[in-house]
Amino acid sequence: MVASRGNNSNPARIPALGLRVIVLILVSIGLMYLDHRQNHLDGIRRGIDAAVYPVRLVVDAPVRFWNWLGDSTTSRNELELELGRLQAERLLTNARLQRLTALEAENARLRGLLEARTRVRDEVRVAEIMAVDANPYKHNLVIDIGSRDGVYDGQAIVDANGVVGQVIGTGIMTSQAVLISDTEHALPVEVNRNGLRTIAVGTGEIDRLDLPFLPNNADIRAGDLLVTSGLGGAFPAGYPVAVVNTVTRIPSEPFADVTATPSAALDQVREVMLIWSAPPVVTEDDGEEVSE
Repeated sequence: MVASRGNNSNPARIPALGLRVIVLILVSIGLMYLDHRQNHLDGIRRGIDAAVYPVRLVVDAPVRFWNWLGDSTTSRNELELELGRLQAERLLTNARLQRLTALEAENARLRGLLEARTRVRDEVRVAEIMAVDANPYKHNLVIDIGSRDGVYDGQAIVDANGVVGQVIGTGIMTSQAVLISDTEHALPVEVNRNGLRTIAVGTGEIDRLDLPFLPNNADIRAGDLLVTSGLGGAFPAGYPVAVVNTVTRIPSEPFADVTATPSAALDQVREVMLIWSAPPVVTEDDGEEVSE
């Protein structure tokens, strides 16, 4: 009798459990639909981002402390060697600046002949990387400035060597960015040598980009520098992106197999710069818009 009572109680529980699972699935689908179509959960997401921000600071604090401690305990000899190297680089930079100053003056004279005006360069702001996505198939990272600092979706991110990526989501105090090596990222570029325009696509490998849309007769070769073309509006023109690594022309295929190495060390960068492009300037002579 005891055994039969135990057996009779199980079937009553199973349908109730199945009903709960079905209800939860329907609620989840409804929430995903509302979030995808009408972005009703953006406020909740931003709130969670603001709540998690102190946790990120706490997690990142030991690393910052360790870096500070390492810098503080650097020996005197290492500092003297570094100082000597920096002084030598400063002298070399000053010598180069003398030549650049002459070229800038010549350029200003030529632009004066063309009745052009000097424009303000792109505004930049330095940001620090707080976290990197642990998913090996997603090349995403988190930086420590957000919408309160004027950051916007699609904003270009560079470092001292070249383009790093762009912002894909902004929170109040942090922002999420995608690297140019991500498989879902594509960037309009041009060959600096001859102005040939194409698209650089991420491969999922941190040190390789693909240029899949170049025909076999395209004028491109190993060692060519790729820079942003300015098309699309997200990235200002002229910033280094990558250097062509290999060019393989396959007679039986319409497109060549071209790979490039990013100019920026995407797996080593710690600080990045966000770019606010200068808007077009209207001249007083003819009222035409002229972009820098």
